[in-house]
Amino acid sequence: MVLLSAPCWLRSRLSDRFWRVQEVLKYARHFRGRKNRCYKLAVRSVRRAFVKSTKARKEKKRFLRALWITRIEAASLEHGLKYPAFISNLLKSQVELNRKMLADLAIYEPKTFKSLAALAQRRRQEGFLAALGDGKEPEGIFSRIVHHY
Repeated sequence: MVLLSAPCWLRSRLSDRFWRVQEVLKYARHFRGRKNRCYKLAVRSVRRAFVKSTKARKEKKRFLRALWITRIEAASLEHGLKYPAFISNLLKSQVELNRKMLADLAIYEPKTFKSLAALAQRRRQEGFLAALGDGKEPEGIFSRIVHHY
């Protein structure tokens, strides 16, 4: 009989129950108290931790979206626009930036965000054709206008 390594030999010698228990205890190592040593307690804690981590991933997405919206709202209010008007006028002006990018622009690129706010404000006041005007964008805006035929 040729053995390639000690763990393979050990694995073949011990029962499956042992390895199932070790799998659960591996996930419970960082828990406090008896939960990281006693299998019966560890099973409950590990299952509960997995359920919470699944729910937490969805909550994290929800929380971050709310954070981005709050940041965009604060920045757009500085330029005299409420959040819903700002977003809808950006969409009407064919600016397709998501909320994460807009929030980053509001924090790290305030001049760019100011030009986007100016575009939204202009779209709001004059309408889409007037916002395009003679083909010139407001100062500081570089964009490509998409024509749908």
